[in-house]
Amino acid sequence: QVQLVESGGGSVQAGGSLRLSCAASGRTFSSYTMGWFRQAPGKEREFVAGISWSGGRIYYVDSVKGRFTLSRDNAKNMVYLQTNNLKPEDTAVYYCAASAYAREYMSAGGVAYWGKGTLVTVSS
Repeated sequence: QVQLVESGGGSVQAGGSLRLSCAASGRTFSSYTMGWFRQAPGKEREFVAGISWSGGRIYYVDSVKGRFTLSRDNAKNMVYLQTNNLKPEDTAVYYCAASAYAREYMSAGGVAYWGKGTLVTVSS
C-alpha cells in the first residue's frame, strides 16, 4: 500500500512560484507511476503531470508545459511539482496520485492512491 501526503501549497501573486511536495510511504513506492491532479471549485479533477517509476518519462498537459516541472526521488519516497509563473487559472487543490499503470499519462480512473490535497491560490 501507499499513503500520500502533500505539502507546499499556499497563496501567491501571479507570476510567483511554489514547490509542491508529496511524501509517499511504503516500500513499493518506486513501482508506481506518480503524478499530480488538480481540482478547482465547480470543475472536474484534471490531470496535470505524470512521471514514470524510473523518472525517465514525464508528461505535462499543455496548460502547464514550460511552467511546471515534475520530479521524483525514489530513495526519499518523494515527488515534487515545481510550479513557476503561476496564473490565476492555476488556482486549485492539487492532489498527489499514484497509479499502477506503467505510463506517464494518468487518468483519474486508474489512480490507486490519492493524497488529501494541498491548496494553491494565485491572485492577479
